[in-house]
Amino acid sequence: MNRENLTSIPGFFLLGFSELPEQKEILFWLFLYVYLVTMAGNLLILLAIGLDAHLHTPMYFFLANLSFNDICFSSVTIPKTLVNHILSSKSISYIGCMAQIYFFIALANMDGFLLGVMAYDRYVAICRPLHYTTIMCPRLCIILVMVSWVITHLHALLHTLLMDQLSFCADNTIPHFFCDPYPILKLSCSDTYLNELMVFIVGGMVFMTPFMCITISYAYIFSKVVKVPSTQGIKKALSTCGSHLTVVSLFYGAIMGIYLRPSSSYSAQDMAATIIFTIVTPMLNPFIYSLRNRDIKAALRKIKREFFKDFRITNF
Repeated sequence: MNRENLTSIPGFFLLGFSELPEQKEILFWLFLYVYLVTMAGNLLILLAIGLDAHLHTPMYFFLANLSFNDICFSSVTIPKTLVNHILSSKSISYIGCMAQIYFFIALANMDGFLLGVMAYDRYVAICRPLHYTTIMCPRLCIILVMVSWVITHLHALLHTLLMDQLSFCADNTIPHFFCDPYPILKLSCSDTYLNELMVFIVGGMVFMTPFMCITISYAYIFSKVVKVPSTQGIKKALSTCGSHLTVVSLFYGAIMGIYLRPSSSYSAQDMAATIIFTIVTPMLNPFIYSLRNRDIKAALRKIKREFFKDFRITNF
């Protein structure tokens, strides 16, 4: 298509989930409820880890970073959806859409890297317990998180700059509730070969690095666990990994179903899988880790006791 036939568009229109007014109203309140629960749950995890000195360990340092990342991740997509509903609007500016793409890619990949780092932490704790404090020193923990942030943001910047080079035709309607890169690539009138290539090469490397770390770590963990003679020992070892594996399954299962194939095959049905790792997983993470973790539950009970103690003192 000739360049002169292309239209420079000021923004996009997000179709969302449904055109029926009654369904849109239900979805609005559902999204609002999920967002508030996500914020409250992850903030409680951050509060518990920050206030309880017993939780100032590498595992909970990474969990705190995961909770912070999930707060940011949810805030990339849900607030704009809620605002559009309140204003009876479907529009999003071009700059706003590019910003959503950038932070969506960066924070989604950061979730993966943090899950990979947490898997390595579990490997050291179970397979090399005598050297755990030496290996997982505070300096290494900070370096692992900082390197993850740098890699994921550089990766997001690459894809956003490539997306910004594309031209779009008059059709600027995105069949989604946020600016997902795949539906936007389908709208482009330009050749998206380079974008697709970068998704499979660079995106594949960024995706596979933490995934391979998780796979290898748990391969070593399970090989160590099967050698434990007592059943109680096996249960104790696996209890520290159950929460993490649950989150990994939800997160990577949804991503593999959507993004490990060409953008041309993306359909509206993939929106449901997108919801799992963009909305559902950040909401469930605090519950998964708190319900299956005695230390977190103890810290939350302590915060509750202190809160009601201060409340009684204030009122009497």
